[in-house]
Amino acid sequence: QVQLVESGGGLVQAGGSLRLSCAASGRTFSRYAMGWFRQAPGKEREFVAGITWSGGNTAHADSVKGRFTISRENAKNTVYLQMNSLKPEDTAVYYCTASDRNGVFTVVSEYVYWGQGTQVTVSS
Repeated sequence: QVQLVESGGGLVQAGGSLRLSCAASGRTFSRYAMGWFRQAPGKEREFVAGITWSGGNTAHADSVKGRFTISRENAKNTVYLQMNSLKPEDTAVYYCTASDRNGVFTVVSEYVYWGQGTQVTVSS
């Protein structure tokens, strides 16, 4: 079992930055691939970024590539999402998620555990 708690969301102006954190419980954090998804009102949950167990491989959605960066610190049981050059269309609830398989996964069905989400609002 893994419990995930996101933090770091908030209100920011366009062009600004935020860093989301996701703290995971459990002693085997390093054996979970991690991901970030987001969901805007009236839209489906979409992939943002993913990272393997060791952090050696990552992937980012085309819409955030070059602006967002996923990383992890296994010693701290934490995964991060650094978000730069934020745009109003990045406004959404951001969810941290964990898979018990290793890899970079871009679909919801590959993930087992989900956090409660943190709101990110970007004003124009």
